[in-house]
Amino acid sequence: MPRIQTISVDTPLAERIVAGLSYPLRGGGLAACVVLALGQCLVMIPAYVGIFVGFALWTATWRYAATCMLHTANGFADPPDVGIEEDPAAGHWLTIVHMAVVIVCAASTALYPAMFWPLVLFFALTLPAIDMSLAFDGNPLVAFNPLNWQAVIGRLGVGYFIPVIINLLIGGLVLLPSRTLSWMPMWASLPLFAFAYTYLIIFNLHLMGAMIHQRHEQFDLKPEAETLVRESGQDEDERLLVQVRDMAIVDRRAAIGMLVERMQGRSAPASLHQAYRELLRKEGLTAGLLEHGHIWIAALMTQAETRRALSLTQECVAIDPDFLPDDPGTVAALAERACSSGMTQLSLKLCRGFLRRWPRSPDCPRIGLLAANQLAERLGLHAEAAVLLGKLAAAWQEHPLHPTLAALASQMQRTTNTARSP
Repeated sequence: MPRIQTISVDTPLAERIVAGLSYPLRGGGLAACVVLALGQCLVMIPAYVGIFVGFALWTATWRYAATCMLHTANGFADPPDVGIEEDPAAGHWLTIVHMAVVIVCAASTALYPAMFWPLVLFFALTLPAIDMSLAFDGNPLVAFNPLNWQAVIGRLGVGYFIPVIINLLIGGLVLLPSRTLSWMPMWASLPLFAFAYTYLIIFNLHLMGAMIHQRHEQFDLKPEAETLVRESGQDEDERLLVQVRDMAIVDRRAAIGMLVERMQGRSAPASLHQAYRELLRKEGLTAGLLEHGHIWIAALMTQAETRRALSLTQECVAIDPDFLPDDPGTVAALAERACSSGMTQLSLKLCRGFLRRWPRSPDCPRIGLLAANQLAERLGLHAEAAVLLGKLAAAWQEHPLHPTLAALASQMQRTTNTARSP
């Protein structure tokens, strides 16, 4: 199970504000900012299509922001993945409320301009209380009750006015694209300012979630992250890691034994695996490093952590050039990932190891093609690539890739002959 990144309830608000500045730029938060900003270009489509797209984008913005607020309030440190909603109804009501605010403010500019800024100030002051109430109570009657606003402000104190100020900034950024037409084209200003106000919206609701997390008992909320951490044994693993480090000062072999006992049970987090490998390295136990490499690479691949598995494979190959993971599917996947990452030598080593260890695997022609293309295109070894493809074409005459193997082998042989001719 991947490590659950949490944050302590006791973390000061000032520290959470500073850390929160990078929150919309991590993981799902960054993906949401980029996609929603680029999507603003579609708003320029004429007729009702642009209006529909704009509404859909605002809906997606507030739904994701609502999920971020709930996620943070539950004690999670990182943004949720895009598409995951903890409470779809909350996002629905938040969208309705905020779209209504936009419509009212826009109407005031046309019908009674003097009311525009008073309305902006009023909504900036009340929306944080409404947002938090809708997210956790889900009852519009409660959310729109002024007595409830007073109760929320009373719970949060002076900190409540931080999201109020951010709301004013968001309102200004929403209006800015129309003010910049004289010196910036609409196709440039729309995504630029959309990225900025989407960033602020996510940051703002994340900050509200942080305030609720600090006072979760007052909101009758039991942070879900704490429960998940207890169930996964993450707290126990952190304590074990401290004990292992203390023991390693006195007896590294005993510390290794403590980690072995733990890893024989449920799946262990990366921190324990790294500590185990570090101790093995200090003890000079290269055989243990390679054995553990096989086990951990297999575990990482089941968790779809191919990048980390590839890094571990490279580490094991540096210890033993003949190292090869046990599963042919793993080796094939790692060879392809190494190729796409520009790690040509490692990819070729994995491809050759695959062909040598599993010569009858139906994936041999595909792996051979991968190796041949790298030999020819990246290393200029057309002759070696032609020999490899010729052998594969002769061995796999009934394979669907046989015509490709034979044709490419002939092409590379002609390239080699041309290069050799005076």
